[in-house]
Amino acid sequence: MEYGSVQEHELENIDFNLPEDCKENSIILNGKRNDSFKIHIGLPRWNNPEWKGKIYPTNAKDSELLSYYSANYNCIELNATWYKIPSLQNIHSWKNLVKQNENFLFCPKMIKDVTHTNSLPNNKNLSDYFIDTMRNFDNYLGAIFIQLNETFAPTRKNELFSYLKTLPNDIPFFLEVRHPQWFSDKNINKELLNFLEDNRIGIIITDTAGRRDAVHMSLTIPKTLIRFAGNSLHASDYARIDDWVERINFWMNNGTEEIYFFIHMPNEMLLPELTIYLIDKLNETCGLNIKRPQLINDTPQLSLF
Repeated sequence: MEYGSVQEHELENIDFNLPEDCKENSIILNGKRNDSFKIHIGLPRWNNPEWKGKIYPTNAKDSELLSYYSANYNCIELNATWYKIPSLQNIHSWKNLVKQNENFLFCPKMIKDVTHTNSLPNNKNLSDYFIDTMRNFDNYLGAIFIQLNETFAPTRKNELFSYLKTLPNDIPFFLEVRHPQWFSDKNINKELLNFLEDNRIGIIITDTAGRRDAVHMSLTIPKTLIRFAGNSLHASDYARIDDWVERINFWMNNGTEEIYFFIHMPNEMLLPELTIYLIDKLNETCGLNIKRPQLINDTPQLSLF
């Protein structure tokens, strides 16, 4: 994720502390622990050959990587759909490759031909086709996320709201806004959050070094999707994960139903290490039993399997 990226020497001067919860979160959450709480942890892609010999067998075929990925993670941020709508054949193939993990979820990103053009409502037919195609993931379909670029300003809010009202209500949707004014203008921010709450659409929290305004800590539904941009195991990555674990624990104990947590970093080779750290901390702090990715030649932690 290039959004909000900074040079390594700049990291020491950034305040990575998570802001306090938006006060309206207490309205979204009921204040009671949800016994059916779910958390989905994943990466932005599965087809990384660098993970052969790390979390994939050394001799793994490229066509098998999704299967090995789904043995280590329970979710994928499906960025491939931003470029192209997959064929039904591809979708059925992917479902077959993850069938060993019945809890696995694909979270597709809305195709850019809808979100990165001059008019969202004019692309309704394409949006509908995209959504109908994604339905073929069946029980493996998680949330669909809609990402707007940094130039999509609140001056286009009527266009945005008009489009979002057309979304079906039987699939979870999350919106990622990036233009700074969505966060800096309190009235606009409140209007956006109220609209999303009224229409049961989640808002994405993007934790990236160079855009701390995007770590807004607002909930519009009792679910959230977090996109965490690490910095290749810089010391700050671990401190930030610790903070997130504490916040997730608080949310879990106050009524959050479901969380998606996707980790990005420039050196993708190191992604498994940070996800293992996250999962171990969640299991320890939150009393969860999330299966951790298994590094090749690691001794399995039997309590987690």
